[in-house]
Amino acid sequence: MLRVLSSPRRLCNGVTRRELLEVGGTGLLGLSLPQLFAADAARAAETSRAGVTNAALDRIAKLPDGFGSAKRCIILFLYGSPSQMETVDMKPNAPAEIRGTMQPIASSLPGLDVCEHLPRMAKMMDRVTVLRSLHHEYPIHGVAYAMTGTPAIDTNMELSPSDPRHHPYFGSVVEYVDRARRGGLAEFPQNVALPFPFSTQRTGEVHRAGPYASYLGATYNPVWTEFLGKADRSVYKTLGEKKDLEVFDPYVGCERDAHFRLSSTSLPETLTLDRLDRRRSLLSQMDLVRRDLEKTDRGRSLNSFQQMAYSLLQSKQVSEALDSRQESAATRELYGMTLVGQSCLAARRMLEAGTRLVSVFWDEYGLAGDAWDTHWNHFPRMTDQLLPGLDKAFSGLVLDLEQRGMLDDTLVVCISEHGRTPKINGSAGGGRDHWSQAYSALFAGGGIARGRVVGATDKHAGEVVSNPVGPKDVLATMYHLLGVDPHQFLPDKTGRPIPIVPESSRVISEMLA
Repeated sequence: MLRVLSSPRRLCNGVTRRELLEVGGTGLLGLSLPQLFAADAARAAETSRAGVTNAALDRIAKLPDGFGSAKRCIILFLYGSPSQMETVDMKPNAPAEIRGTMQPIASSLPGLDVCEHLPRMAKMMDRVTVLRSLHHEYPIHGVAYAMTGTPAIDTNMELSPSDPRHHPYFGSVVEYVDRARRGGLAEFPQNVALPFPFSTQRTGEVHRAGPYASYLGATYNPVWTEFLGKADRSVYKTLGEKKDLEVFDPYVGCERDAHFRLSSTSLPETLTLDRLDRRRSLLSQMDLVRRDLEKTDRGRSLNSFQQMAYSLLQSKQVSEALDSRQESAATRELYGMTLVGQSCLAARRMLEAGTRLVSVFWDEYGLAGDAWDTHWNHFPRMTDQLLPGLDKAFSGLVLDLEQRGMLDDTLVVCISEHGRTPKINGSAGGGRDHWSQAYSALFAGGGIARGRVVGATDKHAGEVVSNPVGPKDVLATMYHLLGVDPHQFLPDKTGRPIPIVPESSRVISEMLA
C-alpha cells in the first residue's frame, strides 16, 4: 500500500494533509488515489474489451440502421416521474377520477394531442418521436434503474449510491468506451451533468443513486456543475401532512444573472479556489514517490488526472461555455428563465464547445419528494411549478438545435424513471402515485424519426397494449445511435465481463429514422 503522507495530521483549518493532497491531485472530480490506480491498472483491459473487435463488427452488422448517427447527446431527466396523462398520453374520454382536470390540445403531429399547458411543445411535436409504451416492474424512484444496465432495483439500492449491485450510468459507459477508443482523456470534459451534483439540494442527508460510474471507477463519473444564481419565484410545497412550506425554487424561475461553473463541492467549505493553489507546496512532498511512479503507466496516469482536475477548474473555454449569460435575451427566453431552461441552454453551449454528452437533471429542490413526484397537490403543481418550465425548456432546446443545424446529429432524450397512477388519489389538490406499468418518453434528432408515435396504452393509460418496451431497450437504442455496441461487455473491478445492458435488450427500430 502506498502511503502519500506518514500520518493523517490535521492543518489548522481541520482539513487533513492527506485530504488536501487528494483535493490537489484528484478530489475536484470526486476521485481518490486508489480509484485512479485501479482504473489505470485496467487500462489495457479497457482497450481490448471496449475496442471494436471482429466479433463486435459482426454484431454491429446485424443491428438496425442508424448506428453512430448521433455525434452528441443531451439527456433531460425528469426526476420523480411526470404523469403520462398530463403530458403526451391524455385520455379525455376516461372517467373524471382518471382523466383529471386538464384538457388536450392538438399538436403539429397529426393524431397526437398534448396537455393544454404545453402549447410550445404542441407546435414542434412533428420533430419528435413519442414513446408511449414504456413499462417495467419497479415502481420506485431511481435514475439507477432507468439509466443503467442494472437488471433489478430496490429501495435500499436507490438510496445508496455506493451499493455494489449498481451498474454504471449511461454517460459513464459512453465516456469509458470513447476514452478507450481515443487511448486516453480528451482535452475537454466529455460527460457533464447539470445543474448541481445530484440529490444535493433536497432536505435530508441521504443522497440518491444513479448518475455514477459504479464498477468502472470514479474516473468515469460525470463532471458536475454548480448553479450560480437565485430563484425569483417561490412556490408552496407539500410532503405528506407538511403544508404551506414556501420555497424559493429556481426551477420555477431564476434571476437573469443565473449561470453555471464546474462544481467544487468535493472541496472542504473552508478551502477556496485561491487557497487551492497552495496545494503545489504539498504536492512537492510526493516528488520522491513520483520519481518512481513516473517510470510506470500508473504514475503517468496519476499525473494526467491531477492536471485535468486543476485545468478544468481554471479553463476559460469551459467557464465560457457554461455561461449562458453570453446568449441573447431572446435565446434565453426561448429556453425559459428557469433552472431547467438555462441548464438546457448551457448544455447546448457545452456541446458546441466539444462535449459529447450532457445530462440535465430536473432534481428535487428544497424538499424531499419534490420535482415531478406529485403524490400531493398534483394539479396545482403541474400547472404552476412543472409544465410551464418543461414546455419552454424542451421545445426551446429542440428548436434551437434545429436552427443551428445541430439537431440531425444530436440525440435529445427526455425521460424519467416511471409514470403515475391512472386513478387520482384522495390527497389535497389531487395526487397520482408511482406507476411503472405504462409511461412515456420523448426523443428527437440524432437518428430518431421525426413525427412518430411508438406504442400505445389502454383507455386509462394504465397498461401497454402495443409495442411494449423497457428502459433497457431505450438504453440499447441510445447506445446504438451514439455508436456504442449495446451488446458488448465491460470489465467490473475484478475483471469479470458485465453486459452494458441485459442481453435480452433490443434496439427499438420503430423509433429510428
